[in-house]
Amino acid sequence: MSKLSAYVLTYNEEAKVREALESVSWADEIVVLDSHSTDRTESICREYTDKVYQCDFEGFGKLRNHALGLLTHDWVLSIDADERATDELRKEIQAVLSQGPDADAFFVPRKNLFMGRWIRHCGWYPDYRQPQLFNRHRFRYREDLVHEGFELDGRVGYLRGHVLQYPFLNLEQYLQKMRRYSTLMAEQMALRERRFHVHQLVTHPLFSFFKMYGLRQGFRDGMPGLILSLLYAYYTFVKYAKLWERTKAGG
Repeated sequence: MSKLSAYVLTYNEEAKVREALESVSWADEIVVLDSHSTDRTESICREYTDKVYQCDFEGFGKLRNHALGLLTHDWVLSIDADERATDELRKEIQAVLSQGPDADAFFVPRKNLFMGRWIRHCGWYPDYRQPQLFNRHRFRYREDLVHEGFELDGRVGYLRGHVLQYPFLNLEQYLQKMRRYSTLMAEQMALRERRFHVHQLVTHPLFSFFKMYGLRQGFRDGMPGLILSLLYAYYTFVKYAKLWERTKAGG
């Protein structure tokens, strides 16, 4: 059976990272790439692996590719600090690696918990963000600042076992993450020379809400679905406001 490396990116994740590491303790290797956490993240990670490295944050794409360069084995499981690999996923991955993979990268379905509810709509399920199991010699992340894409030289497949994600412990944590991601998105759009238009402050947030709450049936997720859709509309407004701010400063 092919051996498996699991990697985790961290920054001030002391409240979540232990459960993430526990969920991949069966991997043949665990590598943690930390961006100079100021809490107990590093010490917690060292309870599970001695392969804990530090790296300045220059965007998620570069960070993930740097992590791939630290791994020993060909097959990789990417797990974020707020994610948990389920036992069903462990068994499926072990079976795939034992039998011989029929693809070079696999998408893994994710269940997201928000405000005490597993979100089944809003575009949050099955939430395939990018392949999480892959052969690192056939796979590379695009070096985007945030919401990084990927390039694959080979076939893609889909697993059935889930990853569980606990992205926000509360609304304040969502707002903190939103502030960081909206800044990164505005910077990324500016680097790609995206032009700002006034209507983007209105039409894009409205469409974001309509897409999540209406087209993707967020209304079926009750109050958490409504709040989540409104928060994403707000996030969309803020990132374009920050793009305008950068454009104005540059002009």
